[in-house]
Amino acid sequence: MAAYEAVIGLEVHVQLATASKLFCSCPTTFGQPPNSNVCEVCSGMPGALPVPNKQAIHFATLVGLATDCTINSRSIFARKNYFYPDLPAGYQISQFELPICEYGHLDIETDSVVKRVGITRIHMENDAGKNIHAQGENVSYVDLNRAGTPLVEIVSEPDMRSAAEAVAYLKALYAIVTYLGVCDGNMEEGSFRCDANVSLRPVGTEAFGTRTELKNLNSFRNVQRAIEYEIGRQQDVLDDGDKVIQETRLYDAVKNTTASMRSKEEAHDYRYFPDPDILPIEISDEEMVKWKEELPELPKSRAARFMQMTGLPEAEIEILVQSQGLADFFEAAAKLSDARKTANLVLGPLLRECNLRGVSAANPAQWNMRPEALAELVRIVDQGLISAKIANDIFSDIFETGAMPEAYVKEKGMVQISDTSAIEKAVDEVIAANPAEVEAYKGGKTKLISFFVGQIMRVTKGKANPALVNELLAKKLQ
Repeated sequence: MAAYEAVIGLEVHVQLATASKLFCSCPTTFGQPPNSNVCEVCSGMPGALPVPNKQAIHFATLVGLATDCTINSRSIFARKNYFYPDLPAGYQISQFELPICEYGHLDIETDSVVKRVGITRIHMENDAGKNIHAQGENVSYVDLNRAGTPLVEIVSEPDMRSAAEAVAYLKALYAIVTYLGVCDGNMEEGSFRCDANVSLRPVGTEAFGTRTELKNLNSFRNVQRAIEYEIGRQQDVLDDGDKVIQETRLYDAVKNTTASMRSKEEAHDYRYFPDPDILPIEISDEEMVKWKEELPELPKSRAARFMQMTGLPEAEIEILVQSQGLADFFEAAAKLSDARKTANLVLGPLLRECNLRGVSAANPAQWNMRPEALAELVRIVDQGLISAKIANDIFSDIFETGAMPEAYVKEKGMVQISDTSAIEKAVDEVIAANPAEVEAYKGGKTKLISFFVGQIMRVTKGKANPALVNELLAKKLQ
């Protein structure tokens, strides 16, 4: 059995978060009744003239700047000709010979190894509509609400060698476009999706193998599983002495398989030519300087700063910076309290609550809890007002109600007992009630200390200061 190396390139489609479509004023609102966000331009009516959306050009430029691309001050829209029911004009307006961005890169890290993935080009295009195939009926419908929605397509070099690298690249891109605010990042609605080109070649060779294209993958998990399956499928084909067929395949997430969609033995001839209705796009030097100044702190830089603040490992920091909303929330709280302890609360109980309640961890606007409340929770634990256990116990209520922790625990009578005499009384009571365990402890069974701590916490209803409990127990049991 030969040893093979995977060669993977990704074409990522990012829907730009503009209020209107790329060449008309129709809204881009998702979920509207079919064919309600449509006009003469996006429905391809003869004689309708497209007018480029400047905000979309601005957003596309920001993506190029954030990925170290060369920004072409002059770019051209072209007609990409093909026929499909949801493409009423018979062509898609895209970019071909002179895209808006070229020759960038993105650094990714897998298994503590940093790798640079080249970006061939970033071009703008309008999305097609959507075919709806009615179940139980021999009929299909076309919804043009999505037709004309502005996209950028980010085309990578075939530099990735595993599904893990592909997912790392996708996650890095996702973080960038959401930090920039140019995409809402809603993968379920198709705002961020990709096609994966996968081929195999014998280890040590330079020539590429025959590739297959996996279409419209819209979750990180599906990208990983689809590529892993396709690598295994192609290896089985080659090991059997057969040839991989160049084709487009669809991934079935339920069966975890890919299936042929259409043959693609030769590259399509889309007969690109410059769109005669749209003038070349020109970006002035003044606009370029202004847009460069708009770039926010990007995830890679923010992760490095958070690592210095908290001392936490990179894997945990990646979770903190994956979405700008969560990173902003953490940083606001960390400025008011201990950064590492704040991060641990975010990564533990806060994300747990988001998961349990089905709310987005990327959108703190959906939560009742504010950064000030999280910081105060850290502070009152540090001050000994409550124990870490009580903090964990009340976190769900604090998250749900938005209450400030100090007022909450005082109102509920949950303030920690730090009075030495009161704790000493509880310690004496527990020791007196458990003579056999005391003798066993003195006989060498020191693990019984946890039994005594538990009994004291039961007597004090969990309010005793754990540090004082352990200190007094150690003295009295000696």
